[in-house]
Amino acid sequence: MSGQIIKLLGGIFIALIVIIGFEMFTFSSNDHSDENQSYQNKFNEDYRIYSINIPENLDFCGEVVPLKDLDVSERLDRELLVNTYWQSNSLLYHKRASKWFPVIEPILMENGVPDDFKYLALVESGLMNVVSPAGAAGFWQILKKTGQEYGLEVNNDVDERYHVEKATVAACKYLKESYERYGSWTLAAASYNMGIGGVGKQLKRQKANNYYDLLLNSETSRYVFRILAAKEIHENPTKYGFHYRLKDLYLPHETYAVKVDTTINDLVAFADGHKVNYKILKVFNPWMRQTFLPNKSRKKYEILFPKSGYYDFRSTELEPDTLINSDENLQLDEGYE
Repeated sequence: MSGQIIKLLGGIFIALIVIIGFEMFTFSSNDHSDENQSYQNKFNEDYRIYSINIPENLDFCGEVVPLKDLDVSERLDRELLVNTYWQSNSLLYHKRASKWFPVIEPILMENGVPDDFKYLALVESGLMNVVSPAGAAGFWQILKKTGQEYGLEVNNDVDERYHVEKATVAACKYLKESYERYGSWTLAAASYNMGIGGVGKQLKRQKANNYYDLLLNSETSRYVFRILAAKEIHENPTKYGFHYRLKDLYLPHETYAVKVDTTINDLVAFADGHKVNYKILKVFNPWMRQTFLPNKSRKKYEILFPKSGYYDFRSTELEPDTLINSDENLQLDEGYE
């Protein structure tokens, strides 16, 4: 009899343990669920992603973009969204443009090429001396054969595709040739990506006479719109949420040139002789591809050095820490409103 009582009490005890455990699990689950919901609510309150207003008017080199065309509007919208919400990349565009546009702009002007083409270089390379899988190199992403055709020295020792000024002149020659053929700077921009002959073939095949009416491969179809988006965001930074101080931008370097017409056997020693190290020498002269500069033909080269010397790269006086921002309590710089 006592054994049955013990068994009964044991069963009751086990049942109580199960019930208590279930209640604790339910309470814990509810508490966890409440915490997740609170976290989700906080996220939704604090985080916002907005759609973007498409500009009412936009042009490339004075040629009007037909934004009333639904396909054109959607393609522009895509590139504006990509560049607005890829914030780090677009902010670097602003920083590098401040340094390099002052170098590129006068060369475009001197060669009769519209200023908007500086944005082509921006989207081609991000204003960096990169190399594409196809072997295109430098700010303007010029192929070896194309560079040689347009007057650049390109070999194992010297590659002027990495010489910003000379490469810009070569790009101008290409663009002017394309413009003379098609009478459109927009088609000239497209041909920079697709080739002059490639654009001509599609115009003839599709019986069209402008870029926006062409059905093209994915890359060229996006190409001009990427340039347009870069232009729109760069010229209206606060409209797209980009705020930065003048001192955050990269500044042009003040340089002086040393002219040489002989072989330099040791660029490390040559750099040291001009009070810089080898790294700085190559930063300012990336077109020299070796640790030496052979020059049997006694060609005249100009090698650049920073005026500021060995350590100080910022030789231009900076304005006060003005923030380029749309907030009312912050002073705006002219041209950035």
